[in-house]
Amino acid sequence: MFARARFQGNQLAVFPESKGLTDEEMQALAQEMHFSETTFILEGDTLAQRRVSPYPVRIFTPAREVVFAGHPVLGTAYVIWDRFLNRSGKLVKLDLAVGTVPVEVVNQGERFIMTQPTPEFGRTVKPERIGPVLGMEPDELDGRYPAQEVSTGLWFLIVPVKHLKAVQSIKVNLAAYYRLIDKLQAKAVLVFCPETVDPEGGFHVRVFCDYYDVPEDPATGSANGCLCAWLVKHRYLGTGRIAVRSEQGLEINRPSQLYLEGDESSGRITVKVGGEVVPVGQGVIE
Repeated sequence: MFARARFQGNQLAVFPESKGLTDEEMQALAQEMHFSETTFILEGDTLAQRRVSPYPVRIFTPAREVVFAGHPVLGTAYVIWDRFLNRSGKLVKLDLAVGTVPVEVVNQGERFIMTQPTPEFGRTVKPERIGPVLGMEPDELDGRYPAQEVSTGLWFLIVPVKHLKAVQSIKVNLAAYYRLIDKLQAKAVLVFCPETVDPEGGFHVRVFCDYYDVPEDPATGSANGCLCAWLVKHRYLGTGRIAVRSEQGLEINRPSQLYLEGDESSGRITVKVGGEVVPVGQGVIE
């Protein structure tokens, strides 16, 4: 997901026929796959025959179930569109713990774009608490804007940094990380800066989420959705309507590209996140 070619972006395993699996079995399968997330379509075949939507889906990291995540939504929408809808239609709806999430199918599967749940904004965190977590000096953070918790279904701490070199040099101190998240709703940290490796990119992003047994995520649609909402709320680009790209995963050799759209109207922020889906393989678990 969010890949330009095979073996890039963020990996996802999708189990399209998961009816009857217990919670423990789904968690064990996610641990066995050991991708950032694994998804389970609970009644895919049945719903396809009845032409019923949305499709109930559950999402697991190797460590625990999560109520929402970005690249699993897009990847699972692709499987539903390809396997159950026979590549017909321009909209796939997923029924998640956070509610129904619609995914638009663009140009016959060239890109998938999800509209994320309405953003929520939480606590702000002082730079001196964040610097030790990332191995940064506090003045390397962009103090013009707050580091803040944001959720579009899953909470992330959004941390603005001034320069690319500082983001590339991050070394997470796990003891400091766990002390930081202990009192926060956000259990994962998105760090970004406006300098990019790709000259056509908009933002360089890294996401750290050891709490979910994923030390660094290659592409995080939910976190980038939170970033998009944060950019709009704080008018980081000087406007309440944005359309930008972000690059992620370069430091761990899984280059990813995400497309972000945000708009604030009548006090409500709408967030869309899109990207490419590249199928790699399929098989059977005995």
